Amino acid sequence: MIVSDQNTIVWKRARVSSKRQVTIPQKLYEQAGIKDEVEFSIQDNQIILRPIREPSENEQFADLILADLIDQGLTGQELLATFRQKQKELRRAVTNLIKDSEKAAKHFDKNANDETDELFGDLMED
Repeated sequence: MIVSDQNTIVWKRARVSSKRQVTIPQKLYEQAGIKDEVEFSIQDNQIILRPIREPSENEQFADLILADLIDQGLTGQELLATFRQKQKELRRAVTNLIKDSEKAAKHFDKNANDETDELFGDLMED
């Protein structure tokens, strides 16, 4: 179905191949924001298809922070307040890490004694 406005639904028909494959009409594909993967479910004999949205790095960190705080026994408003504080701290830490990396890259001297090879040489050979 293609939604042309909030009250009108336009249905599109497609063939199912012998391999059970269906081509999604371009407008539907674009409207749904489909990228590489979709997931399926069935409800009341209707197949529901929706795009897979990979969590951003921030969301992945958020899940880890939240799980850690729950493991610490935090609940309710205390959990929410601590979670928000940890997210601010993480944002600050990442921003500082990026600044430090950019500064180090600007001042990198190929002829100077570089500890990178000493520290990570075995990993860099791959």
